[in-house]
Amino acid sequence: MSLRASYTFASDNTAGICPEAWAAIAGANAGRVPSYGDDAITARAKQRFREVFETDCEVFFVFNGTAANALALAALCRSHHSVLCHDCSHVDTDECGAPEFFTGGSKIIALAGPRGKLEPAAVETALHRGHGVHYPKPGALSLTQSTEWGTVYTPDEVRALATLAHAHGLAVHMDGARFANAAAALRTRGFAPADFTWRAGIDVLCFGGTKNGMLTTEAVVFFNRPLAREFEYRIKQGGQLASKMRFAAAQWDAMLAGGAWLRHGAHANALARRLAEAVRAVPGLSLIVEPEVNGVFVEMPPAVFAALEARGWHFYRFIGENGYRLMCAWDTTEEDLAAFIADLQADAGG
Repeated sequence: MSLRASYTFASDNTAGICPEAWAAIAGANAGRVPSYGDDAITARAKQRFREVFETDCEVFFVFNGTAANALALAALCRSHHSVLCHDCSHVDTDECGAPEFFTGGSKIIALAGPRGKLEPAAVETALHRGHGVHYPKPGALSLTQSTEWGTVYTPDEVRALATLAHAHGLAVHMDGARFANAAAALRTRGFAPADFTWRAGIDVLCFGGTKNGMLTTEAVVFFNRPLAREFEYRIKQGGQLASKMRFAAAQWDAMLAGGAWLRHGAHANALARRLAEAVRAVPGLSLIVEPEVNGVFVEMPPAVFAALEARGWHFYRFIGENGYRLMCAWDTTEEDLAAFIADLQADAGG
């Protein structure tokens, strides 16, 4: 039984800083270097992104995912445009109107799609809504990889959506708050990060660092480089320019160079699969969707949830009345998993 409040499975945001990022911060804390990103560490980190994605790309660092998404979309859209996204996407549900604010009024149009993913037919229909100047002109398509349902777009799925969007003059944005988990999952199928980003038609990626064990740093990666024109001014105006940028850049340098970003993503995914296997064996519980990354979505009787909460486990209702989300992270341990499964089985009578 848990003796104190445990947020282990509440969110990957509740995890601490991973050792590689922590060591990189400490390593950057020596001497004096130029400020605002004009330093060798930042230059080296940006080169790491070009190596990982196998292409020349423009890279910018911001403090959080909301800023990354909002500022990226502001670079793609004007105030009379709209942004098409899934109705579970953070762009629509979790950004407190930041995309609308930073774009100067672009309308967010949320579309339904199974398992947290958009499908071309829904996007095609949305592209023909309204009549002329009386309705916002579609300016961008936003995809979340991995999705808020713990699913992953394949390269072919990304390509189909991006091709459709580009044919209608839209730019394509990818919200990659959990990009590392998606990359680790797709790597097992033989795909490289380039295969489901720029090679599939993504113009700009918001690459999440926080959920992968880093501190206060996300990367905005422009594969379509002309779209990054004057983006540094958007960062400054949005209050996202770090004066001591080397501390953010050093984390990316270390995580990308050594492959820790993929290892941590794969670890969280693997424990989520084991948690899902345990859920399947418990009477009265069912998986809402087959997990592909580090989130497990469970249909759970209210009494079981209440009992687990009484033991100190904290996690969130996510889908419907009794659909709960359990998240694994870079630091989730075998002991964490075993303790939770034991309590789950006891409380569910499994």
